[in-house]
Amino acid sequence: MRDEEIIQAAVPRLIAWYRANRRPLPWRQEPTPYQVWISEIMLQQTRIEAAREYYARFLEALPDVRSLAEVEEDRLLKLWEGLGYYSRARNLKKAAVQIVEQYGGELPRKAEALRALPGIGDYTAGAIASIAYGEPEPAVDGNVMRVVMRLLASSEDVMAPANRRHVTALLKAAYPAGEDAALLTEGIMELGETVCIPNGEAACLLCPLSGICRAFKAGTVQDYPVRSKPKERRLEQRTVLLLHCGERFALRRRPESGLLAGLWEFPNREGRFDAAAVETLLGVRLLSCERCGSARHVFSHVEWQMEGWLAECEEELPGYTWLDRETIRREYSIPTAFRTYQKKMMELIL
Repeated sequence: MRDEEIIQAAVPRLIAWYRANRRPLPWRQEPTPYQVWISEIMLQQTRIEAAREYYARFLEALPDVRSLAEVEEDRLLKLWEGLGYYSRARNLKKAAVQIVEQYGGELPRKAEALRALPGIGDYTAGAIASIAYGEPEPAVDGNVMRVVMRLLASSEDVMAPANRRHVTALLKAAYPAGEDAALLTEGIMELGETVCIPNGEAACLLCPLSGICRAFKAGTVQDYPVRSKPKERRLEQRTVLLLHCGERFALRRRPESGLLAGLWEFPNREGRFDAAAVETLLGVRLLSCERCGSARHVFSHVEWQMEGWLAECEEELPGYTWLDRETIRREYSIPTAFRTYQKKMMELIL
């Protein structure tokens, strides 16, 4: 069969399989367009099990577009704390404001209009349009690409934008409308998450597509997808300072652009510093300064290798926001990169 014929044959198989095998995830229970949107943004770069708790808490606090549009940014970021990639949360609010102003608080139906909103790309627009509105729009993510690359035994680079556009076009030509559009979008993603998995051996004997899958027939499933070698992450040494004056600790806000833009953090600097260098850096004599552990955090393009210092100041230094631990825990969103030091702060006996 030609590629187009294989895709056409896959559609009814996927829909039937998904009807019988779908997991009862919270965002699948009679989803509204708003719920589909929130869940899809959360599930970017986040495991399903990890997203469950956040999803329920987020919807309880912000149940609709208008409440999201009106929420204060610090509260929004606190609700998002632990999910990472905080630009996703900021774009949710920006898009919500636009939806209220342009669409009366209802997400638009068409993928083209959805793509014009902040933080909504081709994949999310296709997911909302097909799942919430039954539009014949594919939502192509890594799971979908992997399924299709194996199905067609394609040796094209799975990371190449041109290849993703080609897969999207193949799927769009075969996409149904109405309820089947939602079932197909959910079904192909579900298959990639539970059967045609990225790590470990694919469960091909359970796959509804094995009868038409070229890679399965050739015994080469694990050879796909083919991907270009990623760039190596840059390693960055950082020193993190847990500064405290009595029972109050120092925070600062990061710049409004760049990595972790606009988020609160413990003071830190690139490089390795000993106790004497920490005092020099701060420009004051410290009552005490001792090591408080090392940590590592991996971003998409850089890896931080951190060493921490617990430093007691005689007085609150200017340029920082000084807060007690409980206020920080309750009201301030600290990036996951600093989780080791936030935990250390909470456990300290002062």
